[in-house]
Amino acid sequence: MKRLPALSCACLFWFAHSLAAQTGQCPANEKFGDPAVSASWNGWGAGLANTRFQKSVQIGVADVPRLKLKWAFGFPGAKSVYGQPSVAAGRVLVGVDTGAVYSLDAGSGCVYWSFQADAGVRSAVTIERLGTNYAAYFGDGKANAYAVDAATGQQIWKVHVDDHASARITGGLKVYEGRVYVPVASGEEGAGTNRNYPCCTFRGSVVALDAATGKQVWKTYTISDEPKPAGKNSNGVQRFAPAGGGVWNSPTIDPARHVLYIGTGDAYTEPAPDTTDAIMALDLNTGKIQWSVQDTGKDAWLAGCNGATLPENCPKELGPDHDFGSPPILKTLPSGRTILVAGQKSGNVWAHDPDQKGAVIWKTALVNNTSEFGGKIVWGGAADDQNAYFGLGPGGIAAVQLRDGERKWFTKPELAPALAQHPGHEGPLTAIPGMVFSGGWDGVLRALSATDGKIAWEYNTIQEFTTVNGVAAKGGSMGAAGPVVAGGTLYVPSGYVGVRNGIPGNVLLALSVE
Repeated sequence: MKRLPALSCACLFWFAHSLAAQTGQCPANEKFGDPAVSASWNGWGAGLANTRFQKSVQIGVADVPRLKLKWAFGFPGAKSVYGQPSVAAGRVLVGVDTGAVYSLDAGSGCVYWSFQADAGVRSAVTIERLGTNYAAYFGDGKANAYAVDAATGQQIWKVHVDDHASARITGGLKVYEGRVYVPVASGEEGAGTNRNYPCCTFRGSVVALDAATGKQVWKTYTISDEPKPAGKNSNGVQRFAPAGGGVWNSPTIDPARHVLYIGTGDAYTEPAPDTTDAIMALDLNTGKIQWSVQDTGKDAWLAGCNGATLPENCPKELGPDHDFGSPPILKTLPSGRTILVAGQKSGNVWAHDPDQKGAVIWKTALVNNTSEFGGKIVWGGAADDQNAYFGLGPGGIAAVQLRDGERKWFTKPELAPALAQHPGHEGPLTAIPGMVFSGGWDGVLRALSATDGKIAWEYNTIQEFTTVNGVAAKGGSMGAAGPVVAGGTLYVPSGYVGVRNGIPGNVLLALSVE
């Protein structure tokens, strides 16, 4: 791993696509205040436990049907608003597929600053104190981790955390006790079927960096064995194994046990290591793996291996692609027992016991067939004190009781005929007391009762919006990024293409009660 030299702020601020965004610039760039004294949604999961539950909220259940558009911001050149918005100190920070990261005023949508990363930013932005100021931490699609000044957007450091050509950062970085924990995934499973490609050599990892300097403290691979030659293709191209186990999700921090938890991806080669499709616990100080529990074995999978004629690099026994795209949720039940709740692409929800080396407590299927190809639970759920809530790729939202895994309710919204081919609710859910928000693949944001799943309110984002920065903007599918709530405002990123021909969009919406 190498640390890259800092670039000048001027080189990063004024790139072509951001010029249009600057027409809505704030009149003054005020000092970045303490996030603890104002309403916030910091990072991917609104806290270390990744619950995506906003308890301190000024939107009540009765207020939700009265939500109206307050402002809209258009992202120039974007097709996917796939960075999870964060709200801190009266600002909204969000990244998009162009690699641009924006700091907007939470109240008006004006622009404080913009920053250009080397690739698209699907990682959530995490804000933490650094010295006497605050830093914003995020990653990009070329496996670069960044720290920038939260007030000005000026780069503090930039670190390339993995040298594999397909490495990328998709999960939100976590910052805790002076360290930044970076999850590393890859796109190699898409390249692996090419017979001229030496498949496969990527291994997922978590990298711990010093929050002030970016210096690496430790790096732990999800697959301990390095890839070794494993035969050749018929054209003489060398093959390798083992590979896979990408970490697509934001680490979950457990201060009481001083560990972090991750869900891992599938294998790219066979036999699949037992740390793929697993929930893992790593020591925060050393990165040592404390325990790992595999929820689906023999899942070696590459994109493009489901046809009648299989490319040479395909696993002989193709797995179902049942990795964990979303992080485990850490919850302490009223009984005092702590559990980890993880939604899997199989459509199963698992509860693991962190005090018993990850032993399975319960497993609940939210779909009829959990053995077929994945995509059932993708980007993540939310949890309050009673239930966990998950959106489903085939369509619908479900609630699972935390104490025993009982499915409490399931709701499948009706779709407009023109959008019937977009039934999914893959995006991460968000919960407030009494209500759950879900952004659909059809572009409709829905609020459901946490008690019975009845739909209380809908908002169609697939429309053209007049934006505060003068950029033409329209909503689309909602995928990797979900809605967030801070104070009396609901912030909704809309536009996601993904791998299933989603509807492009380039808008961030702020809705509040009139």
